[in-house]
Amino acid sequence: MIKPHGSDTLNSLLITDNDKLQQLLTEAESLPSLLLNSAAAANAVMMGGGYFNPLKGYMNLADSLSVAENLHTQDGLFWPVPVVNLVKDVSAIEGASRIALRDPNTEGNPVMAIMNVTAIETVTDAQINGMAEQIFATLDLQHPGVATFTGLGNHLVSGDIQVLSLSYFQADFPDTFRTAGEIRDEIAQRGWKKVVAFQTRNPMHRAHEELCHMAMERLGADGVVVHMLLGKLKQGDIPASVREDCIRKMVELYFPANSVMVTGYGFDMLYAGPREALLHAVFRQNMGCTHLIVGRDHAGVGDYYGAFDAQTIFADKVPTDALEIEIFNADHTAFSKKLGRVVMMNEAEDHIKDDFILLSGTKVRQMLGDGIAPPPEFSRPEVAKILMDYYQLDSA
Repeated sequence: MIKPHGSDTLNSLLITDNDKLQQLLTEAESLPSLLLNSAAAANAVMMGGGYFNPLKGYMNLADSLSVAENLHTQDGLFWPVPVVNLVKDVSAIEGASRIALRDPNTEGNPVMAIMNVTAIETVTDAQINGMAEQIFATLDLQHPGVATFTGLGNHLVSGDIQVLSLSYFQADFPDTFRTAGEIRDEIAQRGWKKVVAFQTRNPMHRAHEELCHMAMERLGADGVVVHMLLGKLKQGDIPASVREDCIRKMVELYFPANSVMVTGYGFDMLYAGPREALLHAVFRQNMGCTHLIVGRDHAGVGDYYGAFDAQTIFADKVPTDALEIEIFNADHTAFSKKLGRVVMMNEAEDHIKDDFILLSGTKVRQMLGDGIAPPPEFSRPEVAKILMDYYQLDSA
């Protein structure tokens, strides 16, 4: 199986030994505590689940600046996005060498990790903005990622962590949430060697379904891991539970048995386009996938990125020995009325725009809210039914 990123074996920071866990939970009650923001909590979940291998904790300022500027830590590890614990107020932990980190997304704010504090550093607004511009390619506060990152605070708390909880994800998504190690184990159990990862924060329509079929066929892959983002999205995005129902129905009806794993991970969407595509590649390698589908405007939002910036960054910015995972570059896929099937638009000769069935997200949401199913060439009727039920209930 493909090696994890940056190490020979996967480094999960989650404490799984029950005696050790209870010991640390008891210790945590006597430690100064810090209530994390959602972004820092998501980073803890990803480190706990082994997705951010080989990191052992939150980055310090020097590493954060280096990653934002140069795509690597000071010791040379390729990494695309700073993994930080930025906070507004550190008065409760000043002078502490060991602290409890509390979960902002679970009732009662239970302890989710214990941290050995290496440093508490002040980050200037200029440094915050400099990192944001490198990560998101803009400082426009209308960009949801920029607005979040620049509002986290100016104190950076760094150091190694021991993760005691993966927040609400295991309880709320017991059939879908998986750690990187659990996915690697299932890939091995299924006997898959060549494995394609498909990133999604949306329900999967015909175009997405066919893209997975294309990638498996062209790569000779044994299977595809549909990997859903289960954390926070922007307002208006479809909840994870609805997306999960859509995806599972599509897989059940339109894919061969033992060809798809439907899984999810606990992270907040960054909407960082090319930089987030690189991060997706890192943690898909960590979970055992050999290939990642990178499509048009991958992880983008609005018009902040070029349609294929998330593909070209791999060729332009990633050293040849930095990643073992390979990228399957995909164009926009759509149903061709001429050919009677879903195709990559750049592969359809003698086609004009009107030869494809293309619907905007706004138009699809309007149709679903009005109880009108999108055409079957765009969305499987069984998937459209789930979405119509959600939109009509949501608007009631």
